[in-house]
Amino acid sequence: MCRFLAYRGEPILLETLIASPLHSLIAQSLHCDEGKAATNGDGFGIGWYGERPEPGLFRDLRPAWSDENLLSLCAQVRARSFFAHVRAATGTATARANCHPFASGRHLFMQNGQIGGWMAIRRGVEALIPDALYAQRAGTTDSEALLLAALGAGLECDPVGAVRLTVSRVRGLMDAAGIAEPLRFTAALTDGDTLWAFRWSTDHRPATLYWRLRPEGLVVVSEPLEGAREDWTEVPPGSVLIAAGPGRPTIVPMAAAPAAGSALAA
Repeated sequence: MCRFLAYRGEPILLETLIASPLHSLIAQSLHCDEGKAATNGDGFGIGWYGERPEPGLFRDLRPAWSDENLLSLCAQVRARSFFAHVRAATGTATARANCHPFASGRHLFMQNGQIGGWMAIRRGVEALIPDALYAQRAGTTDSEALLLAALGAGLECDPVGAVRLTVSRVRGLMDAAGIAEPLRFTAALTDGDTLWAFRWSTDHRPATLYWRLRPEGLVVVSEPLEGAREDWTEVPPGSVLIAAGPGRPTIVPMAAAPAAGSALAA
């Protein structure tokens, strides 16, 4: 499984979270404590919001722990909202186009999880992507396909509802194909202002997700960045964290959404 980090708050240097902490995301790329794979060396990516509504994006195939360009960039870029991700591939090619986060317009999306039996239903999932958005499909991952399908399901107007509906449709395809492997969906989405973080799975064993709020801003991570964990709160399984303004985020259920032949249950 991959590791990721999302930040929203006062502008800070990216290195403050990505590189400087004892158990930073770069350190987790070499050795994580709570992931299925201890090493996440199949590429990395960062996305950040600066002077424009659309995010900047930098992704590469080198392991995060050995990329001097990543360290240099993080030491110079300051942002009010950013994502960072280190990848452990789960069946799709190790390619730049498959590195998270994925961007579409003003949105960023990244995931730590997978669609069980992905190759068996890939064509069905990609069919959920509207023709107008399909040209944005640059890679082969289930994560990129989920983002584009959710955009087609109304993500611009109702992000949580669109994600719920998309995941429910994917679960319906899995059920129809007789796939017994789990669908695990721990993910983060932002438009640069609001942050949504999802933690859900069909087997009730979703990948880990934590959050911490300090005066400068909110951090959401796959696992804590320091050894001391008293400042970190676990996002409950089957939940969505929503941070739309200052103060504590809201936690809501990843509740059922209507879909033909399928229902999403937390």
